[in-house]
Amino acid sequence: MLHSSVCDPQLHFSRRTLLGAGAGGAMLSAIANRLAWADQIAKTDAGEQKNVILLWMDGGPSQLETFDPHVGSKYGGDVGAIPTTVKGLEIADTLPQTAEKMHLGTLIRSMTSKEGDHQRATYNVKTGWRLDPTLVHPSIGAVLCHEFPQSLDIPRHVSIIPGQWPSKGGYLGPNFDAFIVGDPNSPVPDLKARVDADRMDRRLSGLDFLESQFRRGRLKDLDHNRTLHQSSTAAALRMMSSEQIDAFDVSDESATTLASFGDTPFGRGCLAASRLIEAGVRCVEVNLSGWDTHVNNHSLQSSACGTLDPALASLLGRLEEREMLRNTLVVCGGEFGRTPVINPAGGRDHWPNGFSMFLAGCGIRRGSVYGATAADPVVKSEDLKSNPLVNLDQPVTIGDLHATILKCLGVAYERELETPVGRPLVRIEGDPIDELMV
Repeated sequence: MLHSSVCDPQLHFSRRTLLGAGAGGAMLSAIANRLAWADQIAKTDAGEQKNVILLWMDGGPSQLETFDPHVGSKYGGDVGAIPTTVKGLEIADTLPQTAEKMHLGTLIRSMTSKEGDHQRATYNVKTGWRLDPTLVHPSIGAVLCHEFPQSLDIPRHVSIIPGQWPSKGGYLGPNFDAFIVGDPNSPVPDLKARVDADRMDRRLSGLDFLESQFRRGRLKDLDHNRTLHQSSTAAALRMMSSEQIDAFDVSDESATTLASFGDTPFGRGCLAASRLIEAGVRCVEVNLSGWDTHVNNHSLQSSACGTLDPALASLLGRLEEREMLRNTLVVCGGEFGRTPVINPAGGRDHWPNGFSMFLAGCGIRRGSVYGATAADPVVKSEDLKSNPLVNLDQPVTIGDLHATILKCLGVAYERELETPVGRPLVRIEGDPIDELMV
């Protein structure tokens, strides 16, 4: 039997539902909230910049200890379940603050992929494609920046506290790679000159002389007024002197705000992400490790949730309060989930056959749950090999997830591009899931 899929009445209401709504103010309030969100999305200027914040759970969070608990089943472990702000929806008791924000987005409980290795699965989820030795695909942030060029003094694609495999520009070029920074508690490195202003000016003059010598005798069709090195240097100098760099610095936030996100690098990263989006950055990735729990699963997952919970809840609250969810998409998830069976070491192993993702903002339906996992999942390898979607209700592939995300961001997901080797390739092989969107 499938674990029930839940939808708040505010999300899908029929004529009969509306006629019966007069019996309760709560139903009318829910419907009004849903209509207000749809109206807000409809009024969004088609040319308005859309952005994405990726909260990357590095290592594979357990769906059973986060967004899809199966309390009381033989696979449920030691986690409890708590109600959320979506009627009928419960999530793990490891995420109490997030439970109060679930009405702001959609929970997908039926993600599935064909990759169970960390590197391959990370590549798959971040790019929408499986690893290909002949081509490196761009990540979501790179695609968004490529689709909508803009002028900004600071990088448009940022990765905070990255893991082993931060987002890349792939065949779009290294200029679309994520700009990597650490804990926002520390300043962005290498942005202050190590010498006084006069000496810095002399060094730049010397650099101009070296550039002129480099250009002499080069190919006739070389643009003598602009080289890649010059462009990089100019961009670095603009960034060093720009006020936009202040967006990385969370030290001027109130003690109350800092505490609400959690006194952790990840919490500060989420706070910095909202500031960077306000400053014009298109994509911010914030990495949280600690989810690879092959041993001592319950304790380690609970610890990671203790870091995620205040940061995710506060980020959603801040974006909603500032009316930024209208054009900012928040995606929270990892490369796969964890096995229903707890191994002899008290851990859960890799499980790409039914895991969770949470999405909010930028046209994503509010207060909704899509898909379900089985209460008694089949875990025999031979069953999974013959049917990788076994025991999933409304399975969502990685390609379909990406197509949905790109559509929400206004990217022509079906557009065909030409790779550097002349190979035509669509942005993503997948179809948007209309039920996930307003």
